[in-house]
Amino acid sequence: MTIFRILLVALVALAAPLHAQNGPLRIEITEGVIEPLPIAISPFLAESPAAAPYARDISALIGQNLAGTGLFREIPQSAFISQVTNFDAPIQYADWKAINAQGLVTGSVSLTADNRVAVKFRLFDVFSGAPLGDGLQFAGAPGDWRRIAHKVSDQVYSRITGEGGYFDSRVVYVQETGPKDAREKRIAVMDYDGQNVRFLTDAASIVLAPRFSPQGDRVLYTSYETGFPQIYELNVNTGQRRPLNVPAETMTFAPRYAPDGQTVVFSLAENGNTDIYSLVLGTSQLRRLTSAPSIETAPSFSPDGRRIVFESDRSGTQQLYVMGSDGSNPQRISFGPGRYGTPVWSPRGDLIAFTKQNEGRFHIGVMRTDGSEERLLTASFLDEGPTWSPNGRVIMFTRETSGAQGAPALFSVDISGRNLRRVPLDGSASDPAWSPLLP
Repeated sequence: MTIFRILLVALVALAAPLHAQNGPLRIEITEGVIEPLPIAISPFLAESPAAAPYARDISALIGQNLAGTGLFREIPQSAFISQVTNFDAPIQYADWKAINAQGLVTGSVSLTADNRVAVKFRLFDVFSGAPLGDGLQFAGAPGDWRRIAHKVSDQVYSRITGEGGYFDSRVVYVQETGPKDAREKRIAVMDYDGQNVRFLTDAASIVLAPRFSPQGDRVLYTSYETGFPQIYELNVNTGQRRPLNVPAETMTFAPRYAPDGQTVVFSLAENGNTDIYSLVLGTSQLRRLTSAPSIETAPSFSPDGRRIVFESDRSGTQQLYVMGSDGSNPQRISFGPGRYGTPVWSPRGDLIAFTKQNEGRFHIGVMRTDGSEERLLTASFLDEGPTWSPNGRVIMFTRETSGAQGAPALFSVDISGRNLRRVPLDGSASDPAWSPLLP
């Protein structure tokens, strides 16, 4: 399933060295209302009849990816005046200006001698009349054409917004089947957009809280197969798994990796007390990080690995705290009305996402790492369990409807609170965790 960049060539030259930074084709992502940028995705050219289906599907998926962010508006092909019939032909900028396209993506698709799909593309700033960055080529197995489209989409998104992309990533989650009071649960993994679902565990026991490693090759999760909660680590590619080496007959849950992927933090319940511990995977060195007569859980590292945010009821209600990675100097950071839980540090390091319950409603919110500038992004009967996209600009979470037939589903929202979207999945789903960008 590995796709790699096989060629990085100057297919086109920049009009000026700083065009990508200073040119007019740029979306500044702010908290205000953003008018989507009109962009034209010219149908990718097929360099052989066998490449035609891939060319059609790849260019269509690029348009869907970009429009799905809420930052772009794809101009319908029926409005095109120009038709790109040669990848190397000069762009007729006047024709694209006439339909108000500010960006233009062109590309071509071929099949290599070893039966790989090769895609090259260019991005143009229509109003400046110049390419935006160098052209690139990606290649992969025919079954990986969606990943190729996601990689192209990431490049277009990044060049126009100045932010990293997130399309070529995966999400691990809990797939749920059956009636509400007796649901079977399996760990599943999917592309960011709900496609290519693959199951990592069976439904023989209850599973909870899957979490990707920083490298995206392993998953931590909690299983009840022994009768009480215990954390397992699973290799996504091989399916091999093993329990964490923790004291026997203790309950362990809410695991999460450190940024180096070599240490795990989690909650351990023993003798009526629940505290946060760390475990070095290579040496099984166990360290207790909290020791309060309260419930401490849901730890999440800062990107630099120096701090941990967690939830605790040590103040009498469920609140958020930040401490050093060694458990030192815990400080409360949430002070608004209601209860706070499931905090997750943004990969950018600037925000913490959380679940909030107040006045009978659940919310997904974000705040600065010192607790300031709290903003609630959603509100419903039950919203919980946020996870960050690799670029720190989108949050996915679980939403459940009320009533006896209520079922959980996955939704996403950007950090401004706009563009709320349901992830298209068959059946019920909960507890998402986003991977880093794939290699």
